[in-house]
Parts: sequence; C-alpha cells; structure tokens
Amino acid sequence: MNQFISDFNKLVKLRLTLTVVFSASIAFLIGATQQGDIIWLNWLILTVGGFLVTGSANGFNEIIEKDLDKLMKRTADRPLPTGRMTTGQALVLSLFMGLFGTLLLVRLNFLAGLLSVFSIILYAFVYTPLKQKSPIAVFVGAFPGALPPLIGYYAAFKSAGFGFEYSAVSEAAIVLTPWVLFLIQFFWQFPHFWAIAWVADADYKNAGFRLLPTTKKDSISAWMIFLSAMIMIPAGFLPWYYGFGGMIFTIVSLVGGLVFTYYGFQHLRHQTDSTARKVMFTSFLYLPLTQLVLLFDFIPLK
Repeated sequence: MNQFISDFNKLVKLRLTLTVVFSASIAFLIGATQQGDIIWLNWLILTVGGFLVTGSANGFNEIIEKDLDKLMKRTADRPLPTGRMTTGQALVLSLFMGLFGTLLLVRLNFLAGLLSVFSIILYAFVYTPLKQKSPIAVFVGAFPGALPPLIGYYAAFKSAGFGFEYSAVSEAAIVLTPWVLFLIQFFWQFPHFWAIAWVADADYKNAGFRLLPTTKKDSISAWMIFLSAMIMIPAGFLPWYYGFGGMIFTIVSLVGGLVFTYYGFQHLRHQTDSTARKVMFTSFLYLPLTQLVLLFDFIPLK
C-alpha cells in the first residue's frame, strides 16, 4: 500500500497538483467573498475536484512521456518508466480522476467544469507533444497553467445554464477579477519554466525537450528570463489598478517583482545554473505568497 501511495503521488505530481489546487482555492474564496457568502462545502468540492482534474492531466502527461521519462534523472523513478505501474493502470486512474473531477466541478458551475476539460486537453494533448518540437510549448502550456484561478473563481458562483448567477456582483467585477488573476499567473509561468528549463537543460536534452527560448543556454535565453521576470513588476499592480487589490498586496507584489527582476538581472550577467536556480526559487515563493496576501487584502468590486 505504501508503494502504491508513493507511486500515485508521483503519477499525479503531488507538489505541482497541490500548487494548482491552492491557486484555484484562493480564487474560489475571492469569488465567494465578492458575493459575501463562502459556502465551505463548495470549497471542499472544488478542492477535491481540482485535485482530481489536475492529477488526471498529469497522469495523461506521464503516460504519453513514459519512454522519455526513462531518459531523465529527474523522472526515471516515476512508476511508469520503472514498470511499477502499467500504462493500463495509469490510464484507468487518469480517466477516473478526469471524469469524476469534472463531474464535481460541473456540479458547482458548468463553466468551471468546461474549463477543467479544456485544461486537461490543452495540457496533456497539446502542450505535452509540443515540448519535443518547439520552445513555443512554454507559451502554449502557460494557458492551462493559468486556468486554475478562472476555474476556482467561477466555481464560487451558482450555475445558470452555460453561465452563472451573480446578482450580488457587477458584470465588470466578474470579468475583471478572474481574468486579472489569470494574467498574473500566465506571466509568472515564463520566468518560472524558463528558469527550470535552464537548470534542467542537460536532462531535458536527453529526452529531446526544447523549452528554452532558443533551445540552448545563451544570452538570448538569459535576456528572455530577465525580461519575463521584470514583467512581474507591472503585473503585480493590476489588482490595485482595477480596484480590488489593497495596498498591502500591492507592496508585497512590488517587492516580489523587484526580487524577480534582481535575480533575473543577476542571471543575465552570469548565466549560470546557480543564478537560474535563484529565479526558480523566487517563482516558487512569489505566486502562493501573493495569492494568499490578496485573499486577506481583497477589496470586493461592486
């Protein structure tokens, strides 16, 4: 049983899945706060449904890449390349998680369920095969990677056919809030994934992955990491600009964006794995910290 739990955690990429669920959960609470009513049972349903949908997408990803995972040190111990789990077993688990997770999200809101299906398809069947073909895979992967705030936010509203009921919230608020959260998470992924791609470049090359902007560690890729890190400064001002981010959130986001930019500049100067790793670790901290601060420094739009 312990081995199965360990293999299941690796199949669903537990740490990544929990990060995604955290992002969706924060967006749900923001949407519920905007309505003035947090239904904790719905939050629990979102959390479970989001976990299953994300785990499903990661499972399909590992099924498709099982032969490539054998070629990389960071993935060689996953259950599929080691043979501890068969492709059929992983497929059944991934299908079950995808179907059940989507049903749970549809129960909350049809749009949230629809977006979850779209995220699985885009991540597993578009982004995954693109990783071997072109660096544009990072751009494509940024879309499903930024969908959790949309899914979580819309899940906070009651379904009304293809839309949702939002009598307590203005149309402007229900459009601006989730899409600003989407944009911040979308922009964040470029310094995040390019820094990872720089650090893991040798391992990725063994599997034929082409994720750096120029497919190699050069000054252009370093410039792209720096510029994408610098974009996080204006991105952090978006909630304040649109009137739902408080001063504390804005200050924390500004500091985070400056740290991103500083380490991005250091990487541009030195272009080492060590400097790329600092950008990567900054990205690990920036997103959950700013999202959590926004939850407690949120100004409901009416």
